[in-house]
Amino acid sequence: MELNVRELSDVPSVEVISRAAVMLMSAAAEKLGLADEEPVATPVRDLDEARRLITGLAGLITASVEYLGPHAGPLREGLQSLQRAFREYSSHPDAPGQGPGEKYTGPVY
Repeated sequence: MELNVRELSDVPSVEVISRAAVMLMSAAAEKLGLADEEPVATPVRDLDEARRLITGLAGLITASVEYLGPHAGPLREGLQSLQRAFREYSSHPDAPGQGPGEKYTGPVY
């Protein structure tokens, strides 16, 4: 059986950054309960963990935006969707500019 494995040195940086961003995005969505059929009533929501993941994602995207090319727009949109979902699900929403990752992205309403 032959494994189709690429050497990390052969993977372009934009692909590594994009994959890391997608992993952070997916994990944040899970922590927000967005993977459940009923996100509002999900027992798996953990906003503290989601905040950390969203902030890390915002830092990665902001620091890497010049290298992301056509990937930048969709990644930013995904990040903003997570930030809005976080605000919606918070029982005490953060002030504008104080939400997860907003120190990197600016306020998200």
